[in-house]
Amino acid sequence: MKLVDTHAHLTDRRFRDHLDAVVQRAAEAGVGTIITQAAALEECEAVLRLAERFPSVFAAVGVHPQAAGDSPDNVTNALAEFAKHPKVVAIGETGMDYHYLPSRMQQRPELDAATIASQRRVFAQQLELAARLNKPIVIHLRECADDLLELVTPYRGRLRGVFHCFSENAGVARRVVELGFHISFSGMLTFKKNTALREMAAQLPPERVMVETDCPYMSPEPHRGKCCEPAFMVHTAAALATAHGVPVETVAQQTTENAVRLFGLPS
Repeated sequence: MKLVDTHAHLTDRRFRDHLDAVVQRAAEAGVGTIITQAAALEECEAVLRLAERFPSVFAAVGVHPQAAGDSPDNVTNALAEFAKHPKVVAIGETGMDYHYLPSRMQQRPELDAATIASQRRVFAQQLELAARLNKPIVIHLRECADDLLELVTPYRGRLRGVFHCFSENAGVARRVVELGFHISFSGMLTFKKNTALREMAAQLPPERVMVETDCPYMSPEPHRGKCCEPAFMVHTAAALATAHGVPVETVAQQTTENAVRLFGLPS
């Protein structure tokens, strides 16, 4: 059984002292390819170094919505330079996120408009860059589906990508698939309370679904509370297989084919 972890954060400090072992455990679990994501400009060089260090690791370069406010007015030129690296397979992680708006986290609602404006600006720049470079885009979406999809919709037919760590409702999922994008599930799919998420996953076209860890976050059952790592993805694949009523090997083959096709990975 072979799997692709389509979304990891291997530059996280929690992996710093034992990354070789993490990659080895992934390989032993059947996770033969890992795409590690940059969440800010200053992280892009680090993901490239990891991609050069490990044959099984590829990279995505982008600016996360939480880093948008601290980024230059235009991130396009810097990301375009990083994207020239032969192991960069996507632009991302980028997107929009209203969960951490200042009105919620700092009781500063007067700062929300500027925060949203910076997220929209930086996300729009990366959408345009991905389309221009003909690279897939990795999208973070949290509690802002209408606003985010408003920016994505004009790219229908000329931009491909994936909505990662998906946790939105079935209606949003249908809109994402109709736009030609993939949906990726993390360890959240295994959480006991997430029955609705599993039911929604079962209704998606198999050719549009992928799996990920989002490590070191989102550890699946039975590893909740631990630092997540790519080897744990077998549990997410198993949960997806149960939702579809098929063997886990079927899910592994389909999601791997989807990832290879979307990201242009070695088959």
